[in-house]
Amino acid sequence: MLTVNRLGQTEAVVLIAGAAAKANEIGVPMCIAITDESGNLIAFERMDGGKVHSATIAQDKAFTAASARKGTHEYNEGCTPGNDNYLFGIHTALGGRLCIVGGGYPVSVNGEVVGGIGVSSGSPQQDMACALAGIDHFNRS
Repeated sequence: MLTVNRLGQTEAVVLIAGAAAKANEIGVPMCIAITDESGNLIAFERMDGGKVHSATIAQDKAFTAASARKGTHEYNEGCTPGNDNYLFGIHTALGGRLCIVGGGYPVSVNGEVVGGIGVSSGSPQQDMACALAGIDHFNRS
């Protein structure tokens, strides 16, 4: 029998709060998604002004980060045509659900992935900064 550790609503609220605080600081309203360790959505917030299409993108970033156990920007680095690590085209997998744009990170506790966070509406660098702020806020709580 397996024992699975995963984020709950309490932790999801903390992650969203940290990401939203950073979004407010930089003046970019974001869509913020939190998933469990399998990439299933457990919480979502679209800040006032968050882009409509970013709701889906944020969820896909969180799904990718949690299920793949790596940041979405890491896939981007490997998706350059001709790159020797054979990732080119992976963004078309799973009906296009795998996201290779920065802004998705796995959330870990004691080295174990327990969920994912995905942030979208700004540039990839802004999305990444907000996602990392969410994780930092979670780790300090």
